[in-house]
Formats: sequence, C-alpha cells, structure tokens
Amino acid sequence: MGEHAESSAASSDEETKVSRRAPVDWRGTGGKVASLVASIVRWVGLIFAALLVIHVIFTVGSANPDNGIVSFVKSWADSLALGFSDLFTPSDGKLRVLVNYGIAAIFWLVVSGILAKVIRRVGGAS
Repeated sequence: MGEHAESSAASSDEETKVSRRAPVDWRGTGGKVASLVASIVRWVGLIFAALLVIHVIFTVGSANPDNGIVSFVKSWADSLALGFSDLFTPSDGKLRVLVNYGIAAIFWLVVSGILAKVIRRVGGAS
C-alpha cells in the first residue's frame, strides 16, 4: 500500500510538470504580429501597383476594352489611381495613361513600403 501511494504521488508530480506552460514572450509575439501585418501591407501595395501596371499594359497594347479581364482591371485601376488619373493631360491618350497610372503605381509601392517600415518599428520587429 505504501508503494502505491508513492507511485501515485510521483505520477501526480509528473502530470504537473507536463501540464505547466512555458512562459510567453509577449515582446517576441508582438514583433511577429507586427512583421505579419507589415508583410500584408506590402503585399497589398504590390497588388495595387500590379493592377495599375497591368492597366497601363492593356491600354498601351490596345487591348479589347469589352473583354471581361480588361474591364475588371480598368475598374480597379480607376479606383486605385486616386487623384493621379488626371494629373498630366498630354494629347495622346496612351501616354496619359502611362504617365498618370505609372505615377499612381509608384505611389502605392512607396506608401506601402513606408507603412510597412513604420509598423515593424512600432511593433518591435526588426
């Protein structure tokens, strides 16, 4: 009977050792979250810039405006160009799209890069 009591006490010590959690490093976790959010911001900026560049390619290449893909990209590009769509007004329509939407694409890349850097610094990630 004494052996049984000792073995159950030993097994209860093992259970508490196993069930204890390791301490959480909240600073490291915050840095990981900030890094993830910063990466998402960069990817969104990259996707926005890519849509604008694809619109420029479709326009300069004289793509069929009635095509579903071309009209989808144009609708997104018009929204993403913000105030840049009529910044410069050269007489050639293709040049107008190239310059204005190209500047908008560069804008999205720069802004998303700056935001990602700020998020990483504030969040404690390197």
